[in-house]
Amino acid sequence: MTPQPTAGPHGRPAGPHGAAPESAAATAETVFRMESPRVIAGVTRIVRDVGIAEDLAQDALVAALEQWPRDGVPDNPGAWLMATARHRAVDLVRRRENYARKLAEIGRDQSTAAVLPQEPADPDDIDDDLLRLVFTACHPVLSAEARTALTLRLLGGLTTVEIARAFLVPEATVAQRIVRAKRTLATRNVAFEVPYGPDREARLGSVLDVIYLIFNEGYAATAGDDLLRPALCEDALRLARVLSALMPKEPEVHGLTALLEFQASRAAARTGPDGEPVLLKDQNRARWNRMLITRGAAALTRADAVGAPGPYVLQAAIAACHARAHRYEETDWPRIATLYALLAARAPSPVVELNRAVAVSMAEGPAAALPIVDALTGVPALREYHLLPSVRGDLLARLGRTAEARSEFERAAALTRNEREREMLRRRAADTGP
Repeated sequence: MTPQPTAGPHGRPAGPHGAAPESAAATAETVFRMESPRVIAGVTRIVRDVGIAEDLAQDALVAALEQWPRDGVPDNPGAWLMATARHRAVDLVRRRENYARKLAEIGRDQSTAAVLPQEPADPDDIDDDLLRLVFTACHPVLSAEARTALTLRLLGGLTTVEIARAFLVPEATVAQRIVRAKRTLATRNVAFEVPYGPDREARLGSVLDVIYLIFNEGYAATAGDDLLRPALCEDALRLARVLSALMPKEPEVHGLTALLEFQASRAAARTGPDGEPVLLKDQNRARWNRMLITRGAAALTRADAVGAPGPYVLQAAIAACHARAHRYEETDWPRIATLYALLAARAPSPVVELNRAVAVSMAEGPAAALPIVDALTGVPALREYHLLPSVRGDLLARLGRTAEARSEFERAAALTRNEREREMLRRRAADTGP
C-alpha cells in the first residue's frame, strides 16, 4: 500500500520520502535528463521507431511530474521511468493493426519483463541498446549533420539550443535536421541494430564523432549551472570501450577510447569545492585518476600498433602529453604544438586552429600565437564561440595589453551559456588590470 503524504514545507503535502512537490518535480527532471537515453533505447527496441520512442519517454516524464509530487519519489526513479515508458510502448504496439504479430513478438505479459524480439545470434553481436541506438541514428540514409544532431538529442539528452552551440549553427537548422532524421528513419524502416561487416565500418566515423560530442557535452556543459555532466561522460566512455572490444583492428576506435580515458582522468580536479572551474595550470594533479591515465596509455599503444594515426589518435597523443606531466611546468608544449599542426592538416577546423594557437603561445610565446587567433576572428562559425575571445583575452593579458584583454573576457562571458564559465570569465575580466 502506498503511504499517505505527510505535511511538507509551507503546509503542502510531501511524498513518502519527505520531498516537497517542487523538489519531487525537480528530481523528476534531473533523473529524466540522466536516464532518457536508456529509456529511449529500451523503448525503441519495442516500437522500432526512435521518434515514437522519444515521445513515449517524454510521456513518462509527464507522468512523473504528475505523480511524484503527489505520491513521492520512487526508490528507483530511473527504473520507474523505464517501466512507465515500456508499459506505454507495449500498449501502443497492442493497438496497432498488426496486433497479432506484434503480440507474439513482445509476449502476453504487459510487465516490464515482457519478452522482446531477439536479434539473430552472432559472435560480434552486442546486447547493448544504447549502442544499437547510436548505430541506428548514424545510418547512412541520413546526412552526416543529421546523424550527429539526432544522436546528441537521443543519447546526449541535449536540447536543440545546446546542439546548435556544439555545431555553431542556428537553432532552427538543428531542429529541422532532427525532425527530418526521425521521419527518414521511420519511412525507410531502418533496423534497430548494430550492423555487421562493411555496414558497421561505413557508420563508424559518425558513431565515433557522436560519442566524442556526447563526452564533450558532459566534460564542459554548453549551458546550465554546472560545468560537468558526469553521466554523459560515463556513457560516452563506456560506449567507446565497448567499441574497442568490438573492433580491435580500428586505430581510431582505440584513439577515441584513449582520448576519453585521458580526459576523464582530470574530471575530479576540474572544479573547486563550490563547482567553480579550475584551469589546467591550477589543477591539483594528485587528484588526476592514475588508473584512467594508465588505461588511456594502453589504448593509445593499441592504436599505434594497428594503423596510422588519425584525428582521434592525434588528439589522444596530445592528451597523453598533459597526462605525463606531473607539474604544469613540465608539459611538453613544443610536441603538443607539433601534434596540433598534424591534426590541423588531417582534420582542419577553426576550433583545432584555436587550440593550436594556445599550444604555440605556450611553446613560443603569446606574440607568436596572437596572429593565429586574430586570423580566426573573421570566421563566421566562431562568431558566437566564447572560447575565441577567452583565448584572445589571455594572450593580450600576457602581452600587457590589459584594457583589450578585459574587453575580450567580458565578451566571452556574455557569449557563454554556462553559468560557471560566465562567473570565471567575469572574475578574469575584473582581475585584469587597467
